[in-house]
Amino acid sequence: MTETTRRDFLTTIAGALILPAFPRARNKVDLAGIRTRAQWRTAREQILANMRLVMGELPKKHPPVKIIRLETEESPSYIRTKIKYLAEADDYVPAHLLTPKGPRRRAPAMLCLHQTTRIGKDEPAGLGGDPNLHYAKELAMRGYVTIAPDYPYLGENSFDPYKHGYASCAMKGVVNHIRAVDVLQSLPEVDPNRIGAIGHSLGGHNTLFVAAFDERIKAMVTSCGFNSFRKYYGGDLTGWSGPRYMPWIAEKYGKDSARIPFDFPDILVALAPRPLFINAPLRDSNFEVSGVRDCVEAAAPIYEKVFGAKERLVAVYPDVGHDFPAEIREQVWRFLDQWLKS
Repeated sequence: MTETTRRDFLTTIAGALILPAFPRARNKVDLAGIRTRAQWRTAREQILANMRLVMGELPKKHPPVKIIRLETEESPSYIRTKIKYLAEADDYVPAHLLTPKGPRRRAPAMLCLHQTTRIGKDEPAGLGGDPNLHYAKELAMRGYVTIAPDYPYLGENSFDPYKHGYASCAMKGVVNHIRAVDVLQSLPEVDPNRIGAIGHSLGGHNTLFVAAFDERIKAMVTSCGFNSFRKYYGGDLTGWSGPRYMPWIAEKYGKDSARIPFDFPDILVALAPRPLFINAPLRDSNFEVSGVRDCVEAAAPIYEKVFGAKERLVAVYPDVGHDFPAEIREQVWRFLDQWLKS
């Protein structure tokens, strides 16, 4: 099989256009040089291009929205429906859809992404795991339509991205989560202009990844989800280069943060000026807190000086471990109500 034939074959399977395996290298963006909105727009496009150099290309075509409803369970304040939705050709993503009971009107909605846990979507939906991470359930009780999909290899999602032409599981996650936003926008009970995303740990950085590529997401909450590559376990990027994340970090960039063309400060800048809430505990053993502060300090001037939107970037540093405690979630609910319910 020739290389051209192989790419055509992968394209047919994935229903997407795949870039060449080794895209042309690009320079990192000079965040400190951004002074105007025009400069930010140019920088944002460069940041997204650099992310694709590490994650692989984002498929350019998607099939129409298709939802299969499997089972429904009612609680006093919301209805939970187990569904699967079409992400791309022959790939249905398992998910829970939680719809508040009450007056028939268009409600805000939230994409709710789970941490690294065997039960996947069941945890944010309140069906097991850590009660501090039942945010899809808690938001549904507060009047939000919520969707919680399974990430590849977790929950009931057995799809193998690499057998379907993906360079990273991270990019497949972006695709699945974009399609979850498509699902939300297709629902008559959802206001398509008031959709946010929230996640903890694995879900925390996947919230940032999908929001960078999908501007329909109007507000983001990331809990224990990132720090700078340079300070991630002292610069040891083995975790980031595993099959659940971005193997090219090892294969193309030698797990060297100085060679990787993007970092999390870039992503935060790309999200501006959309509202972003960051929970970064002081004793998080996964994402050392000074590396989070570095990222926030890099993005803050863009929010404040370029957009005049200082209040839209909120970072809190509770004295806990890798957790999303109740008092922080209460702050998050007020933050989301301010930006998505107003």
